Amino acid sequence: MADSSEPPYARIAAELSRRITERALAPGDRVPSTRQVAQEFSVALATAAKALDVLRSEGLVITRPRSGTVVAPRRAAKSGEPAEPTRERVLAEAVAIADAEGLEAVSMRAVAGRCGVAPMTLYRFVEGKDDLLMSMCDSVYGELSFEDDESAPWRARLEAIAAALWRVHRNHPWLGRVHPLTRPLPLPNLLGIGDSLLGTLGTLGLPPKLQFDAHVLIYSHIVGLAANFEREDEAVSDTGLSAEEWTDLQYVPSVNGDGVMSRYPHFAKLFGHFGSLPDGYDMDLDEMFRLGLALLLDGLEALAARHREPDRH
Repeated sequence: MADSSEPPYARIAAELSRRITERALAPGDRVPSTRQVAQEFSVALATAAKALDVLRSEGLVITRPRSGTVVAPRRAAKSGEPAEPTRERVLAEAVAIADAEGLEAVSMRAVAGRCGVAPMTLYRFVEGKDDLLMSMCDSVYGELSFEDDESAPWRARLEAIAAALWRVHRNHPWLGRVHPLTRPLPLPNLLGIGDSLLGTLGTLGLPPKLQFDAHVLIYSHIVGLAANFEREDEAVSDTGLSAEEWTDLQYVPSVNGDGVMSRYPHFAKLFGHFGSLPDGYDMDLDEMFRLGLALLLDGLEALAARHREPDRH
């Protein structure tokens, strides 16, 4: 253990760090829970939680859905890989942390721990936390690929762009939290995607503001739905239940009773004893993306047709 003059949480964090370094706790092993730490070291739960937060901030442990808190993987240097990290590796490690643990887990210290260097080393590649987050986003948007065939029908072009954006946000749902819709970031790769989207919408002949409104709504549809993947991961980690299990245990029993259904006749027509959906409803976010996009494009098509009609007044 560390010097006894250190705060209790620091001494506990140092001991757990030693176990990880010496492989008493190997990558992927479950880390003692807050309650187990509190019992082993005879401290309050808050102190135990603070010790685990130190390990998390240093990149030594990560939280995974359905697994809880585990020792973070240690990436061995590949043959020919330089000992010093590159900007590309720094961003890749930061993205990996955000994907596995959420945006809150990304810190200069955590990324440095994944790279096996001191936190100050990262300042050779990024100016600080804000620059790291923006660079992560631009790097991820740079992965996006789609064929923008200008000779193809507008709808097919727009569906291809939207599907590519969906895949990126589905795989990295934290993206929408870095730059909210009302405060977009001027990221080169994102601007390129937006430019292709605007170019496709431009063929519909909509007024300029309406054209840009449509571009924002399509992007909002994608980001808003994709954010639910991150929320579901957090909920699974907190409860240990999948969405289906939670619904079966928490939601269905509370609303399926006759007393509740009698007050909500339209729900009863779907989910009551003789409802049209007797097996319940399973939400599929991929299907919701496709349905929502189709409805948006149907609406855009009708809107464009109305704007092409001659003035009848």
